[in-house]
Amino acid sequence: MATLVFNAEEIAPRELKPALFELDGISREAVEAHYKLYEGYVNKRNEILGKLADVDLSAGNQVYSELRALKVDLTFAVGGVKNHEIYFEHLGGTGGDPEGLIGDLIERDFGSVADWREDLKATGMAGRGWAWTAYDWDEGRLFNYIGDAQNSYPIWNATPLVALDVYEHAYFLDYRTDRASYIDAFFNNLDWATVNDWASKYQIPPK
Repeated sequence: MATLVFNAEEIAPRELKPALFELDGISREAVEAHYKLYEGYVNKRNEILGKLADVDLSAGNQVYSELRALKVDLTFAVGGVKNHEIYFEHLGGTGGDPEGLIGDLIERDFGSVADWREDLKATGMAGRGWAWTAYDWDEGRLFNYIGDAQNSYPIWNATPLVALDVYEHAYFLDYRTDRASYIDAFFNNLDWATVNDWASKYQIPPK
């Protein structure tokens, strides 16, 4: 029987930077609880890939089949891994207005940092799970995208550079239902040096 996960390997959760435990307005308790959820996504990704190794390909069905269930849930688990790795990695800074390449891109594509921040915050308030600033390689520009879950709604050929988690688990311990104040705290803790490193690594053109 053919296997869907030839040579698949398990992954381990990435460790948090020490700076993540000393954020401004986001408590250590909230970060630790949030990290446990991320670990769960990693574990489920590994578990699902293990089950896919033995799934019956001939029984695939769009109404229900084990293959369909595992494939759908894999997108949720992998999305949870990738989204949270971006989220944790680019926190731990001092926020403020970005400089360098990402600052230039934001100014070019949103008019000003203030307009970008207002748009991303509004997107985060409207989303049910995530808001991302991503570079669309086809359109050649940044855009703030909305997501209602770990696996919705990814845009093909777009690279996320800022990932704002707006699930309640990200802020309820600190802010209860005050999502807006949590988003402000998120901005205050962005590490723009990390985002600039990504923009350079991906060779995003400045014009």
